[in-house]
Amino acid sequence: MRDRKEAFIRKSDILLIVFIAVISGLLLTFEIRTSDNKSNPVLTIRVDGELYGTYDLTENRTIQINDTNTCQIKNGEVTMTEATCPDKICMKERAIDGTNGGSIVCLPNKVVLIIENATDSGVDVIAK
Repeated sequence: MRDRKEAFIRKSDILLIVFIAVISGLLLTFEIRTSDNKSNPVLTIRVDGELYGTYDLTENRTIQINDTNTCQIKNGEVTMTEATCPDKICMKERAIDGTNGGSIVCLPNKVVLIIENATDSGVDVIAK
């Protein structure tokens, strides 16, 4: 016969499992709700840390950034098409878009292309 203290799963173990499952479900629900709010993404261009411009991804266009870089918005995707930097790594980067987000950086010219949410408040999470 087994002693009551040697039970395989105790009542406290079951309560802990239920508590973890409830917390996980709440976090998953919160993540799904916050990801639905990311509509209307835009391209933000910064040069040397200063805002150069913000552009809608729905309009196809070519953007000349100072006299150093050129980027292109085509079918909701952004690529760096020209750069005066010696290595041209920024031109080899994959396209960024509103679905996957991302950034393209031209370090020698201090140009950063970032996909951001147009209605973003700048706050990731507020804890009470």
